[in-house]
Amino acid sequence: MTEILSDELKQRLQAIRLAVFDVDGILTDGSLYFLPDGQEIKAFNTLDGLGLKLLQKAGIKTAIITGRSSSQVSMRAKALGVDWLLQGREDKLTALEEIWQESGDSATTTAYIGDDLPDLAAIITVAFGASVPNGHPVVCKEADWCTTRRGGQGAAREFCEILLSAQGKLSGLIEEFR
Repeated sequence: MTEILSDELKQRLQAIRLAVFDVDGILTDGSLYFLPDGQEIKAFNTLDGLGLKLLQKAGIKTAIITGRSSSQVSMRAKALGVDWLLQGREDKLTALEEIWQESGDSATTTAYIGDDLPDLAAIITVAFGASVPNGHPVVCKEADWCTTRRGGQGAAREFCEILLSAQGKLSGLIEEFR
């Protein structure tokens, strides 16, 4: 994992208490698969799942905000113990503000990772906004940081680990697996 962050970004990361994830293009590769009966199928990366679990173990709350609605996302969020799941929400910043109302968090304690224009307002509002190398060029330009891995291929895990590393928690969490 590449950790080229300014001191200012590292300081902002130390205050993060809520990590928010988009789905298509972040937790998946952005491909949409449909069976002949119209049922949608999504593939999730287990590296990303453990990343969310590590955040939770470190006391960081997790949320998923997605523009689409899918039973697969509901099942994945439940399996991971995600604190908030908001589906069918194109206005990601409004959805995020609803989470802040409930959680007591704010922009200064939130990190967000997304890849496309509906994520842009949230990315530029939070303390740490991230994207992926295959994200929309405007989103990548406006983000504070971009992962080296693509969406659905461990990008969310990289995001989780940079948060944990900046907070000095990653090494201890890794040691628990030895």
